[in-house]
Amino acid sequence: MSIKINYSNKENAKSTTNLVLFTEDNFNIASLKKHLSNVEFSYINDLLKNSNLKKNLLFFQVNSKKTIFLVSVGKNLETSDIEGLGAEFHSYINYDKKSDYFINSDSILNKFENFIGYFLHGLKLKSYEFNIYKSKKDTKTISINIIGNKSKLTTQKELRFKAIEEGTFFARDLVSEPPNVLNPKEYTNRLLKLRKLGIKVTVYNEAQMKKLGMHSLLGVGRGSVNESFLVTLEWNGNKKDKKAPISFVGKGVCFDTGGISLKPAKFMEEMKYDMAGSAVVAGLIQTLATRKAKVNAVGVVGLVEN
Repeated sequence: MSIKINYSNKENAKSTTNLVLFTEDNFNIASLKKHLSNVEFSYINDLLKNSNLKKNLLFFQVNSKKTIFLVSVGKNLETSDIEGLGAEFHSYINYDKKSDYFINSDSILNKFENFIGYFLHGLKLKSYEFNIYKSKKDTKTISINIIGNKSKLTTQKELRFKAIEEGTFFARDLVSEPPNVLNPKEYTNRLLKLRKLGIKVTVYNEAQMKKLGMHSLLGVGRGSVNESFLVTLEWNGNKKDKKAPISFVGKGVCFDTGGISLKPAKFMEEMKYDMAGSAVVAGLIQTLATRKAKVNAVGVVGLVEN
């Protein structure tokens, strides 16, 4: 399933199907009168008396063609809370047969800057799927239509969210790959592709690592037939000051059997996640490059198997 975001300043909320509205804490809908017909307002107000108000999201089928979603927005929110609301909304629509939803930005009373942006960010992060090996893939497209005067993000903010999403998805792809595919050599090849973003990627093979005295890292890799590598990722976004780059080091054990002390079967299947730290470093450097961040950063990942 893919998500398509559309923006419009026109509200047209009262006649829109699959409408998403934001309420005050505990689903106080007094502020929504202008966005609902009198019948809809009375109907939902009555149902709320017997609803679980501890939830963050409720939906009401007001007629055969229209569903209204209410998202309860608490006070003193953090960005992660808003992203969580977007992720929770995705959990609803993921199993729904509907393909068009209209989010009314004018119903937001919370003055949190870029509320819609963080909400959509959480929704898109939740939409991630790793399905490249599935014979039957979900080709459904969900249209999320943002209506109202608070809908559009600035280009800078939109780029920031997009960069984080792409970096996160890149890291998730690496972590999700089975270890018989993502060995150190294949991992290295995928990191080399980051050069197209302007990232300086340097690969050290076993001979070069031995010369540099990296015997501990090489010792870990001796348990595998696959060659070990060390890869550095450098992003120089601040050309004026290259003296103190932010540095990250990621553990990249593509598969850890336990070496001479093999892990039990029930733990062995999880060992492909041993390289998650390195995937986070790679995704972070990609994010900085995608958004053209004005910082200097270096990522170091050791890619071995044991």
